[in-house]
Amino acid sequence: MSRPATLPEQRADVVILGGGAAGLCLAHQLTATATTTGSVIVVEPPEGPSRPPERTWCFWDEGSSDFEEAISASWSLLRVHGTDGGALTVDPGPLRYRMLRSTRFEQLVHARLAAHPGARVLRGTAGAVRDTADGAAVSCVAPDGRPLTLRARHVFDSRPLHALPPARTCLLQHFRGWFVRTAAERFDATVADLMDFRVPQPRHGLAFGYVLPLACDRALVEYTEFSRTPRTTAAYEASLGHYCRDVLRLGAFTVEAAEQGAIPMTDARFPRRIGPAVFRIGTAGGATRPATGYTFAAAQRQSRAIAAALAAGRPLVPPPHGRRALAMDAVLLRALDTGRIDGPDLFTGLFSRVPAERLLRFLDGATTLREEWAIGLRTPIGPMLRTAVELPLLPRHFPPTPRSAESAS
Repeated sequence: MSRPATLPEQRADVVILGGGAAGLCLAHQLTATATTTGSVIVVEPPEGPSRPPERTWCFWDEGSSDFEEAISASWSLLRVHGTDGGALTVDPGPLRYRMLRSTRFEQLVHARLAAHPGARVLRGTAGAVRDTADGAAVSCVAPDGRPLTLRARHVFDSRPLHALPPARTCLLQHFRGWFVRTAAERFDATVADLMDFRVPQPRHGLAFGYVLPLACDRALVEYTEFSRTPRTTAAYEASLGHYCRDVLRLGAFTVEAAEQGAIPMTDARFPRRIGPAVFRIGTAGGATRPATGYTFAAAQRQSRAIAAALAAGRPLVPPPHGRRALAMDAVLLRALDTGRIDGPDLFTGLFSRVPAERLLRFLDGATTLREEWAIGLRTPIGPMLRTAVELPLLPRHFPPTPRSAESAS
């Protein structure tokens, strides 16, 4: 049997591997400004099992978003429920909590790239990346099986890692969500339930419900855990059923769609440069915030910084999170993992004692040292200090690979 003919070699100034949140955010930034970096190729998997299912991403920001046309819903009020059933509603203004679905986001960015003369999306399976004298080369396979080589001055790789780097602590934020439609109006469409701790808590870690109302009779309802290992789909389904029926008391409802995933929450160090002209971005480059699992906002910030650096002739990928933020996250993860702090009490206490806008800026790494000190005083000081002292002495080890890297954030 003859081998398929090799496709002609293709060149670009920038090749981006992966058309998820990080890859498309970078492609958008590289082509949206008047100061262009040249030609851009985005390599996405062809239709089939290698393409990820539709996902939901959430973030908060002030004013309009770069992807306003793709926003499915947004909320100006957030609510947290304690384990005792008490509810706290906060206004993080001027910030708004926003939700977008990956399909609408991809359609929007694809349309923008199609209108740009130097950009295009190539469907294929990306393989090995090797250094060359003038940049890097990517070995790909076209949908029809023919091999293809892409050459570029810079390659940005957003593909999931096969294994996470060594870490002192590695938890997972794992979840399953239902898009539900109720027979009666059961939701307040103006308020998003960020954390609802009125669900049974696991022996290790914490669990909460998460409700994003899309209308008075429609919402995304999720069951989420922070723990070391994911659950089975059947276990998630049972917990979601209990949450919808017995906690939210939705009455009659139908499930119109579902999503499931696991996000690493780790203090591992993610190398951003893996070759003279090859860089990692997105979750593979450390964009996921270790203590929260949120990624989309950091991917946008990182993309803007990369585009500005390339325009200035400086090929680099700046860190998506500051050192102080990562140090605080490492302490929090270890304290949660050891059980020294009660997760539901910690988060409900922070929302009740810290202004919501400041707390969200803190979770985004945008607070000052003075603000962070004040927030730290509102956490369990003894357990946190004990954890901070022991953390530098702990060895790093390779954690198990999560079964999924899908993100709801």
